This record gives sequence, C-alpha cells and structure tokens, in this order.
Amino acid sequence: MSDRPFTGRHIRSYVLRQGHVSPGQARAYDALMPRLGVPFQPAPLDLDAVFGRAAPRGLPAPRVLEIGFGMGTATADMAQAQPGTDFLGVEVHTPGVGSLLLQVEARGLTNVRVVQHDAVEVVREMIAPGSLAAVHVFFPDPWPKARHHKRRLLQAPFVRLLAERLAPGGTLHAATDWEDYAHQILAVFAAEPLLANTCPGFAPRPEYRPLTKFEQRGLNLGHGVWDVIFTRR
Repeated sequence: MSDRPFTGRHIRSYVLRQGHVSPGQARAYDALMPRLGVPFQPAPLDLDAVFGRAAPRGLPAPRVLEIGFGMGTATADMAQAQPGTDFLGVEVHTPGVGSLLLQVEARGLTNVRVVQHDAVEVVREMIAPGSLAAVHVFFPDPWPKARHHKRRLLQAPFVRLLAERLAPGGTLHAATDWEDYAHQILAVFAAEPLLANTCPGFAPRPEYRPLTKFEQRGLNLGHGVWDVIFTRR
C-alpha cells in the first residue's frame, strides 16, 4: 500500500439525514454539548485537558476512540463498565449525539466526550499519533451495493491513519453483520504492516463489546456477526 499521507478530500462514508430528535435528546444536546462536546479543530487535542484527568503517577488514562457510535448505547455501556477509561465518541447524526448525551446524564458518566464531525477529518487532524489505547468501529454503514463500496469507511488509507494513532499494543476493533464487508475489513487490516491479527481470522466477540438488542435479534434469526481485532505492532 502507499505510504503517502491521507490528506485532502475524501469520499464521505455517510449521508447526513435530518432524523427525528426526541425532546429528551434535544434537551440533553443543548444542555451537555457545551460541556461534553469537543469542537472540531485542525490541530491535535490535549486529551488530558479534554477529559480533565490523568491516571495515577501522572500516566494518562487509557483513551478509546468510538467511531460512528449510532444511538450511543454500546458506548455508554462500555464507559459505565470501565470508569478508568476515557471514551471519545465521533458521530455526525444529531439524534445519536443527543441519545448518547442523554444516557451519559442518566448514568452519571464522567468519562465520555463527543465530537460531532466527519471521522476521517477528526482522526487526521485531532488525534495525535500513538495516543490511543483502542479504536472501535462497530457496525459501520455497509454500503451493500457494489457501486457504493468505495464509500465504505474502512479502506486502506484510513486504516493506516487509525493504526498510526494507536499506542504500541493498542487495539483496532471492527464489527459488522455484513459478511462481504467483514472479509474486506479482514483483508485491509491484514495488509496494514503496522497491525497484527489477534486471531487466525475473525475473532470471537470480546466481553467488553456489548451485545445490543438489534444484534441479539439478528443472531436469533441466524444472522452472522463478525469481529475483526488487530493490535498495533
């Protein structure tokens, strides 16, 4: 693959839709985005300042980047289960952002921050190399039609960006319920020299990835889900 940096314009992996924002989501959005939202900036974030804490002995808390968190339930579940880990969620759709913030408020979570912006630009501009313990991309838009596959998020140039932003030993974890996309993701991750597979092929779902109601319903109907988990060399 090319070693040229991933710069300039890119094909969007999403289509912005208005969507319905519930009154609760709207209230949480208006009340919490000024405090928990992180505005896009073309410069690396100071994550200690963003989260307002560091771990004991001056070491930074582990930081996890959640890309495309949807309605935010899985992110909130993980943040609640791992209070010593900081979660930076990236999502473009306002209903999902409001939903996550509503859950953050209801659960009293202090380790979640949100960027409402294009994920490629966030990773490229705002995340310093070697600063993340993990990146999660759970159930990205599969763009199932062949002519739309170029819109899929997990292409080689972006995977290189993600790998560079992981600390050594950090984890890049993707999950999808579209089998052909799963094989594409596996092939792209395997072709990235900075990454090593944690399994000979697909991985079993780790306990830290919540099983959502939507996923469980699909499994009950016999649908497959594939996890791809690589680590930074």
